[in-house]
Amino acid sequence: MNQQLKEKVKLKAEELGIDKIGFTHAEPFYTLEDRLKKQRAAGHNSGFEHKNIEERIYPEKIFDQPKSIIAIALAYPSRMKKPRMEKGKPRGEFARASWGTDYHHILNDRMNKLIAYIKEAANEENIGSVDFKPMVDTGELVDVAVAQRAGLGFIGRNGLLITEEFGSFVYLGEIITNIAFEADEEVPFGCGDCVKCIDACPTGALLGDGRINAQVCLSYQTQTKGYMPDEFRKKMGRVIYGCDICQVVCPYNRGMNTHHHEEMEPDPELTNPILEPLLDISNREFKETFGKMAGSWRGKKPLQRNAIIALANYREKSAIPKLLQVIETDPRPMIRGTAAWAIAKITEESPNQELILFLEEMCEKEDKAETIAEFNKALDILRKNM
Repeated sequence: MNQQLKEKVKLKAEELGIDKIGFTHAEPFYTLEDRLKKQRAAGHNSGFEHKNIEERIYPEKIFDQPKSIIAIALAYPSRMKKPRMEKGKPRGEFARASWGTDYHHILNDRMNKLIAYIKEAANEENIGSVDFKPMVDTGELVDVAVAQRAGLGFIGRNGLLITEEFGSFVYLGEIITNIAFEADEEVPFGCGDCVKCIDACPTGALLGDGRINAQVCLSYQTQTKGYMPDEFRKKMGRVIYGCDICQVVCPYNRGMNTHHHEEMEPDPELTNPILEPLLDISNREFKETFGKMAGSWRGKKPLQRNAIIALANYREKSAIPKLLQVIETDPRPMIRGTAAWAIAKITEESPNQELILFLEEMCEKEDKAETIAEFNKALDILRKNM
């Protein structure tokens, strides 16, 4: 079972800055099949998952003769070391998992270095031809299922992996290989009767057994590109990317705040950006400013929409001139419509006829049903309070 090589790999992982490593066999994840099929049938998927369910369950469908899977975890910070931000201007917020450099790059760097070492070590021990397939959450396998089976932690009621040392503030990656390693022992379920995460979820997305209705999860909603449904806008608050409420309330995360990796350290000006400049940021500025963050992967449009909603949630009257400009000049109907709704929410307690006339005039120029509906929604709010 290559026990000597396994011990060498564990030591190398520590040297590379991998916070946890575990090994498991490459047998199919049979217990996932029914859950994944029911999840899809219920319409609870986000659409971001790998589409082929069989490839998520059977490692042999995506790798020739798999023998083992190596799971790794890197801990990320839950608080900023020195938050320095200009006061008095409304700011948005990125959820903790998107702080610092995009974790996909960090994990892939660590796994590639680990693979390079294993190849050298395997050659020294005359193990023969070795092969590897690394992946993060954009791969086929279910990260938390691999990590749980490899003994890194257990899957909590919130669907996240919970580790003893770092709580759920960890990024996960895995490497399928044709090297046979002895499997580590699984960690038993540790939530007991605790349902704090379920009670705290503002949209009821957590189903109680580790499954999530992704369609109503705020993290998913902040990443969509169309109009955000009304029922999620107020609940979004000022978080313009992601949601980590279920992590914040988890007892296992109490006091957890790890600063092991410099590239994960957040820049407060990026993780809590001033909202108004986001509304007309250019593509180049967006890429240069936010491009290294995981929260930029969907482009600037969802974040701009979310920034507009956050300004509405702030009831930020100083943002009205910029929002009016967005309605007049932005080429994207969804952004214009969201801005119209935001202005109505900000001014609903003190509407004026001039604003109503402006929105009526702008609405007449729209030709998309959804956007016309947003303008009419805004006009209804203002007319009702005149």
